[in-house]
Amino acid sequence: EYWRWWVVHLWVEGFFEVFSVAALSFIFVSLGLVSRRTATVATITEAALFLIGGIPGTFHHLYFAGATTPIIAVGASFSALEVVPLVLLGHEAWEHWEMKQKAPWMDRLKWPIYCFVAVAFWNMLGAGVFGFLINPPISLYYIQGLNTTAVHAHAALFGVYGFLALGFVFLIARYLRPNTPFNDKLMKWGFWLLNGGLVLMIVSSLLPIGIIQGYASISEGLWYARSEEFMQQPLFDTLRWVRLVGDVVFIFGALAFFWQIFTMVFFKPKHATN
Repeated sequence: EYWRWWVVHLWVEGFFEVFSVAALSFIFVSLGLVSRRTATVATITEAALFLIGGIPGTFHHLYFAGATTPIIAVGASFSALEVVPLVLLGHEAWEHWEMKQKAPWMDRLKWPIYCFVAVAFWNMLGAGVFGFLINPPISLYYIQGLNTTAVHAHAALFGVYGFLALGFVFLIARYLRPNTPFNDKLMKWGFWLLNGGLVLMIVSSLLPIGIIQGYASISEGLWYARSEEFMQQPLFDTLRWVRLVGDVVFIFGALAFFWQIFTMVFFKPKHATN
């Protein structure tokens, strides 16, 4: 467990957080959504948090090596701070988007920008709220490695880096096919179904199982909350099947986005619009 968490967080905190802030800063400045000063401050702050606190930011995983509470608390604090620059960057970009959305060229890039703003939102919720839920010392003692960790993983990995990748794809498609319009209805369904499916996965299955496991860990012990006997209860089987609803919603969103890209690449537009 110790090495698994160490490797994952060195990978995420040591690369993805800095990359996502730097990449979105560049894009938002290029589109006029944030000032150069704001983007520079956000990028340098994120890089500094990594360079200064990247290793300490992984200290909350040293719980598995028997580290003391102050060391784990330092790790949790640095880990939580790393989500702040991207959230603030996305918030300012959204405010500027609201003011400039009437410009025709901005409307052409509406859906890539929506994806990038979704990155900031899920970074705040998935990496920030759900991440810090499992990072403080008391949480590490009771609920690290339970389904509460899966909640954080789903919301942060797809919510942040999935939407980041989709935003890049649609932005590039927009410039490669400038005369091919986005199907607004198709994009709307794809965007909201992906977001809705991710929410349904979390609230209908992952989080309830995590909460029940957490109670079992506090009352009986972590060994019991992760045991086969506990995890194979009929209630958990039902909750796993319930998650299928969110999975299906998510899949339909992915198919809508796929069809949009497929038609942009392989079909010529009948007329040039937005």
